[in-house]
Amino acid sequence: MNSWTSIAKHPTISLLKSCTTRRELKQIHAQLLVKGILNNPHFHGQFVATVALQNPANLDYANHVLLHQCDNPNLFTLNSFIRAYSKSSTPNKSFHFYTKILHSSNNLSPDNYTFNFLVRTCAQLHVHETGFSVHGALIKYGFEHDPHVQTGLIFMYAELGCLSSCHVVFEGIDEPDLVCQTAMLHACAKCGDIDFARKMFDVMPQRDPIAWNAMISGYAQCGRSREALNLFHLMQIEGVKLNEVSMVLVLSACTHLGALDQGRWTHGYVERNKLRMTVTLGTALIDMYAKCGNIDKAMEVFWGLKEKNVYTWSSAIGGLAMNGLGEESLDLFSSMKQDGFQPNEVTFISVLRGCSVVGLVEEGRKHFDSMRNLYGIDPQLEHYGLMVDLYGRAGRLEEALNFISSMPMKPHAGAWSALLHACRMYKNKEMGELAQRKIVELDAKNDGAYVLLSNIYADYKNWEKVSSLRQTMKAKGVKKLPGCSVIEVDGEVHEFIIGDKSHPRFDEIELKLEEISRRLRLAGYVANTNPVLFDIEEEEKEDTLGKHSEKVAIAFGLISLKGVPIRVVMNLRICWDCHDVAKMISKIFNREIIVRDRNRFHHFKDGECSCKGYW
Repeated sequence: MNSWTSIAKHPTISLLKSCTTRRELKQIHAQLLVKGILNNPHFHGQFVATVALQNPANLDYANHVLLHQCDNPNLFTLNSFIRAYSKSSTPNKSFHFYTKILHSSNNLSPDNYTFNFLVRTCAQLHVHETGFSVHGALIKYGFEHDPHVQTGLIFMYAELGCLSSCHVVFEGIDEPDLVCQTAMLHACAKCGDIDFARKMFDVMPQRDPIAWNAMISGYAQCGRSREALNLFHLMQIEGVKLNEVSMVLVLSACTHLGALDQGRWTHGYVERNKLRMTVTLGTALIDMYAKCGNIDKAMEVFWGLKEKNVYTWSSAIGGLAMNGLGEESLDLFSSMKQDGFQPNEVTFISVLRGCSVVGLVEEGRKHFDSMRNLYGIDPQLEHYGLMVDLYGRAGRLEEALNFISSMPMKPHAGAWSALLHACRMYKNKEMGELAQRKIVELDAKNDGAYVLLSNIYADYKNWEKVSSLRQTMKAKGVKKLPGCSVIEVDGEVHEFIIGDKSHPRFDEIELKLEEISRRLRLAGYVANTNPVLFDIEEEEKEDTLGKHSEKVAIAFGLISLKGVPIRVVMNLRICWDCHDVAKMISKIFNREIIVRDRNRFHHFKDGECSCKGYW
C-alpha cells in the first residue's frame, strides 16, 4: 500500500488545509497536543508533513516541531520535507532530510518519491554536479526505470541545459506516457532544439495545454515568433483551451514582430472569454501595445488595470520613453513613487531611456545617482550604457568618455557602442576610432563597430580607410548583419531582407519604389549617400539605398494598407537617408508611418518625425 496517497488523516489534522495564519496553526497544534493525538507517531508525522506542505511560510515551524518532538520520523514525513523544500527559496535544505533517511535509526530507505522530489530540487539549484550525484544515487537504489523519476530527470536536465542527457533518459523509456513526452518536448524547446521538439509535438497522440505552451515558448525564445503565432492559430482551430500562460507567450511573439493586429485579436480573445486580467497578463498587453507603436492603447490598458506591480509601472514608463515621450515617462515615474511603489533595476532602465530620448542629461544623472543613494540599487552594465548614451546623444562626448573611464567595473561593449554611435552622430573620428578598438577587443565579431566607423570615414570621404576596414572585416570573418524589416498586413506578417526578391508581390513593390523615387525627386529629395560603404558611383549608391529593407516594407505598406498607419519593425537602427525618405513619404503620400528600429520608435507624420532628429 502506498503511504503517500492512501493514509487517512485525523479530522483535526485535516483542518490545517483551511488554516491561514500562524495563530490558527498554533491553536490546532495545541488542540492536538491536549487530546494526545500527537502521541501517535503516525499522526505526529502527518501533522508536521501537512504543516510543511500546506504553506511555505510555516516550513520553519514544521521543522522546529520535527526537531524537538519527533525522534524517529517515518519516510512519508521526511519525503514531505524534501518535497516542501524543493519548492521553497532554500531548496538545498532538501538534502538535510535525505541524509536523515540514509542515517535513520529505524533503517529507512529512500523510495521513488524521495528521488522524484530530489531531482526537482536539483532543477531548482542549477548545479550540475549535484544533479549527476542524485541520478547516480537513484540508479544505485533501482529507481532509474520509475516513470515519475524519469520524467523528473528530464525536467532536471532541461533546467541544467543538458539536452544530451535528456535524450539519454528519454531513449531509455520503453513507452513514455503523455507527461514524459511533454517533459521531453519542454526540454527540447527550452534548450534550443526547437525543430526536434516540433517533430515530437507533431506525432504526439495527445497534446495538453502544457505541450502547446512549451512549443509556443520555444519558438518565441529562439526568435521564431512567426511560427509561434502560426502555432497559436492551430491551437485555436483544434479547440485547445487557452490560458494566461498561452496569452502571455502569444503577446510576446506579437511584441517581437510588431504584429499589432494579432495582438489586438489576442486582447479581444482575453475579453471575450473573460480570462482574468492578472498583473502578468496586463503587463504583457501594455508591453505589446507600446512596442507596436500604439502607446495610447498601452496607457489605456495601464490605467484600466485594477492591480499593478513594479514591472507594470516600469513597462508603461519604458513604453512612453521608447515612443519618444520622455517627459511623460518621467511624470509617470513620479506618479509611481507617489502611489507607494519602490522602483527597481528595471524601472531605472526605463527612466534613463526617458531622459535619453529628450536629452535631459542633468535629470538623468540625478536619477542614476539616486539608484544607490536613495534606493540601495547598484547600477548594472545596462544602466552605465544608458548614461553613456545620454551624454553622447547630447553631444557631450568628453563627458561620455570620462563616464566610461570612471565605471567601477570593466566597461562593456554596450557602453563603447553608445559612444561610437554618438561619434557617428557628431562626426568625431578620433574618439570613434578609440571606441571601435575597445569594442573589437571585447567582441571581435561585432559587425556594428566596423560599420559605424566606416560610416564616420565615409562622412570624411576617406574611402581608403573605408576599404581598409572592409578588408579587415573579411580577414576576420566578420559579416554585416543584413537589414530586415517586418510589416503586418491583414493579420499576416511579411518579412523583407535587403536583396531578397522572393516576395510574391515584389513586381508591384518595385513599381511603387519607382513611383516613390520619382515623387521624391520632384519634391527636391537628394539621396544622402555617405552611409553607403562602397567607393562606387553615386547612381549605384542611390540604387543601394533605395533597396534598404525599411523602404521596401514601406512601399509594400503603401500598396497594401488603406486608411491605417504603416507600421514597420526593423532589426537595425534606421539609417539617415531612410529617415529623411520616411519623413518625405509621410507628407507626399499623406500617410502616417511608424518605424520601430533597434533603439526606439519613429512616428512620421506630415513630413516630421517624433524623434525630432534626435536618435
